[in-house]
Amino acid sequence: MTEQYVRDLQEIDETQVAVVGGKGAHLGGLSRIEGIRVPGGFCVTTDAFRRIMAEAPSVHSQLDQLARTHPDDREAIRTLSAQIRRTIEGIAVPGDIAAAITRALAPFGEQVAYAVRSSATAEDLPTASFAGQQDTYLNVVGPTAVLRHVSRCWASLFTERAVTYRQQNGIDHRTVHMAVVVQQMVFPQAAGILFTADPVTGNRKVATVDAGFGLGEALVSGLVNPDVFKVRHGEVIAKTIAAKQRAVHALPAGGTQEVAIDAQRQEQPALTDAQVVRLVELGRRIEAHFGRPQDIEWCLVDGDFRIVQSRPITTLFPLPEAGDQENHVYVSVGHQQMMTDPMKPLGLSLWQLTAMAPMHQAGGRLFVDVTRRLASPASRAGLLELIGRGDPLVRDALETVLDREDFVPSLPDTGPGGPPAGGASAPVETDPAIVTKLIERSQASIAALEREIRTKTGPALFDFLLEAFEEHKRVLSDPLSLQVIMAGMEATWWLNDKLQEWLGEKNAADTLTLSAPDNITSEMGLALLDVADVIRRQPEVVAFLPGVEDEGFLDELAKLAGGTEARDAIEAYLDRYGMRCVGEIDITRPRWRERPTTLVPVILDNVRNFAPGAAERRFEEGRQKAQKKEQDVLSRLRALPDGDRKADETKRMIDRVRTFIGYREYPKYGIVTRYFVYKQALLQEAERLVQANVLAEQEDVFYLTFQEFRDAVRSHQVDDQLIQQRKDAFRSYQALTPPRVLTSEGEAVTGAYRRDDVPAGALIGLPVSAGTIEGRARVILDIAEADLEAGDILVTTFTDPSWSPLFVGITGLVTEVGGLMTHGAVIAREYGLPAVVGVAQATRLIRDGQRIRVHGTDGYVEILS
Repeated sequence: MTEQYVRDLQEIDETQVAVVGGKGAHLGGLSRIEGIRVPGGFCVTTDAFRRIMAEAPSVHSQLDQLARTHPDDREAIRTLSAQIRRTIEGIAVPGDIAAAITRALAPFGEQVAYAVRSSATAEDLPTASFAGQQDTYLNVVGPTAVLRHVSRCWASLFTERAVTYRQQNGIDHRTVHMAVVVQQMVFPQAAGILFTADPVTGNRKVATVDAGFGLGEALVSGLVNPDVFKVRHGEVIAKTIAAKQRAVHALPAGGTQEVAIDAQRQEQPALTDAQVVRLVELGRRIEAHFGRPQDIEWCLVDGDFRIVQSRPITTLFPLPEAGDQENHVYVSVGHQQMMTDPMKPLGLSLWQLTAMAPMHQAGGRLFVDVTRRLASPASRAGLLELIGRGDPLVRDALETVLDREDFVPSLPDTGPGGPPAGGASAPVETDPAIVTKLIERSQASIAALEREIRTKTGPALFDFLLEAFEEHKRVLSDPLSLQVIMAGMEATWWLNDKLQEWLGEKNAADTLTLSAPDNITSEMGLALLDVADVIRRQPEVVAFLPGVEDEGFLDELAKLAGGTEARDAIEAYLDRYGMRCVGEIDITRPRWRERPTTLVPVILDNVRNFAPGAAERRFEEGRQKAQKKEQDVLSRLRALPDGDRKADETKRMIDRVRTFIGYREYPKYGIVTRYFVYKQALLQEAERLVQANVLAEQEDVFYLTFQEFRDAVRSHQVDDQLIQQRKDAFRSYQALTPPRVLTSEGEAVTGAYRRDDVPAGALIGLPVSAGTIEGRARVILDIAEADLEAGDILVTTFTDPSWSPLFVGITGLVTEVGGLMTHGAVIAREYGLPAVVGVAQATRLIRDGQRIRVHGTDGYVEILS
C-alpha cells in the first residue's frame, strides 16, 4: 500500500491534479516535454494528506467553524486558520508514509538538498491562480528535515491568505487537498520568471523575461529589481538592466541567505541576449504543450536552463476566435452599451442573434471586428469620426494600432469597407409626430409578440423565437428610427460646434436639451419620485420597507394601513419599467419585476430626500432653464454680424434636437421589453426540464447557448459537465477587466486623452454634461447598496438605464466607462447633472466619502480631501 503515498515526477501528467495537486501535475507534464529539463524528484500524494487529516478529528470541527465565518471577518479567520495549522504540524508523520518518503529520497544520496513545495488540488487551475497561496521551502537537507517541511506544506493549505481566497471564491475547504513536491535543489547562477505573453499589455507575441543572480526567491520576494527583456519573433526588442545589489544563495547546511553582489557585477546582465532568446524558445515549447500562455520559473545552471515551475497566466483577457491567421482589431460592445460585466452564455448568444452586426465573444464579453472598416481609408475616416465623438479613448486606441504600419492592411476604397459610419445627414423633417409614430410601431410589434408567444412551447417555441429575432432586428434597423437618432445626435454636435465657434460657449446643447420630451429613461427616474410621493403619505409602509428582504413583499403590503395604495403604485411602475435591471443587455440578469426589492433602497432615498411633487417640479425647472438658455443664445447671436441667419439656423437646430433627442433612449427600451418576453417563455421551458429531471435547476440554462438550450429541449439531454465548466469560466471572467480595443495578438489597447489643459493631479475623462459641482463622492458598485443623501456625487464603473432612478437624487456623476451618447451621458444632460465619464479607475482612485469637484464642461475631476 505504500506506493500510493509517493509518485515519481516522471510518472505524472496534467490529468492527475486530484492525486498530486496543480503544481505537481504541471511539473509532471513539463518533465515529459522534449528538450525541457526539470530537476528530478517526486510527489507526496493527496492520499497522505487525507490520512493526516483523518488522524486529527479536531480539525473537522474547526473546519465547520471556518465555513460559518464571514469572508470579511479577518480576525476570526486568522485565529482559526492558525489553530488548524498548529494541529496539522503537531501530528507525527505515520511510519508507513515516512518510510515511503525516505525510500524515495535514497536514490538522490544522503546529504542532497531539496526544494519542498506545496501543491494544492485547487492551485494553478485555468480559472484561478493560487500563486503564492501556499508555501515553498528551499535547500532542505536530510530526510528528517524533509519530513518536517512536508508537514509544514500540509499545514500551509490553511494559511490566512489561502483560506480567505477560498472563502471569497466560494471554494469549500474540504474539497481542496494538499500534495507536496520534493525536488532536488539546483544552485543557479541566475534565475527568474518568463511570461510567454506580455503580462501588462496581454500581447501573445511578446514574451517577457525577468532575471536576477542567484536563486529566484530574490525576485519573487521583491528583494531586487530584475533585468527585464522583451522578445518578439526570436529577437530581443527591449531590455532594462537593473542594478542588482543583492542575491539569495543556498547555505551548505540548509536554508538560504541574502548576499551582497560585487560592485562591478551589479550592472552586468544576468543573461546574454542569446540566452534570453533560447529561454523564450523553451517557453514557446511549454506554451504549445499546455495550450495557453504560461508563467514559468526557470534557473540557469552551468549554462543550461532548468524549469522549476509553469502555470497558466490567468490575468490575460482571452481572445475572440477568428478562424484564420490574419490580424484583427476588435472594439468592445460593452463600453458602448454601458455594461462591461461578463455575460452568461445564453445572454451572449441572444444578443448575438438579435444584434445588427456580427459579434465575437471573449472573456464573457462581446466585440465587433472593425478590421475591414479600418482597412479602407474612406470607411476608416467615418468610423474614427463617429467613434471619436462618442468615446475618444476608443478612437485613440484604434489610432495607436493604425500607427503600427503593418498591423492593419490597407484596402482600396472600392473594397468591402461599407459606407462610412454615420452616413450622410438624415433628411427627416422636424416633426414630433414622427417620434409618436415610431413609438406606436414599436408598441404594436411588442404587443403582437406577447400575444403570439403565449401558445408556444417545446421545439415550436424556439422556431417561433428565431422568427421573433428577425422581427426584432427589423424594428431596430427601421431606417426612419435610425434617421431620427442620427438627426438628434447631429443636431447636438452642430449646436456644440457652432455655439463654441460663434459665442465661445462649450457644450451649450447640454442646457438646451434639459427636460426634452419622450425620453423614456429620464421619465423612469421621475416616475419613481411619484411612487415615493404615494409611499411618503403612509407611515406604516415607510416603517415596513427598510426591513424588506423577501421578493414577495408586495403581497405583504396589502396587510398594512395604506399598503394597497403603495403596492398599486409600485405595481404600476413595474408594469411600465419592470423589464429593466442593471446589465440588462444580458437576458439572464434578474429584472426588477423578478426582484422588486432592488428598487426599495432607491424609493426610500426618494422618500427621505425629496418633498412631494418633486418629479413635476424637476421636469418644469429643466424645461424653463432650456427655454431661458435658448432665448439667451438667440439674442446674443442676433447681435453678431450676420446674426439673424445664425440665430434662425440655431433656432431650427434647437427645435430639431428637442424633438428628436429624447427618442435616442427608446430603441433600447424596446429591446429590453422584448427580452423580458423572451425570458419568461424560456424560463417556463427551463422549468419543464427541471420537472423532467434533465436540469438540476432552472438557471442552469443560462450557461447554455440558445442553440444548446434548443437541442436540450428536443433531446431531453444536457451535459452537466459543460454547465459546470461554464460556471467556473464565468466566475473567472468576473475578475477580468475588458479592454476598449483588443487585437488578435491579445494586446489590450486602452487609449489616452492626450490633453494638457487640466490641473496637475486631476483625473481626466470625457465631458458629457456641462457645469461644475462640488460634493461628497459616493462610490457605489451595486445599485442595491445605494444610500444617497442630497448633494452626493455618484461615482461608479458604468451606468446603464437602470441607474436612472438614482440620478434624480444626486448632483453630479463620474463613471469609468461611457461616451458622449451613452445612456448615462444622455440622462445626466436631461437632468442637468455635471458629468464626466470614461475616467480610468475612478472607483479605485476616488474613495467613498471624499470631497470632489466635477468639471462637467472641461472633463476632469479634482479630489479635494
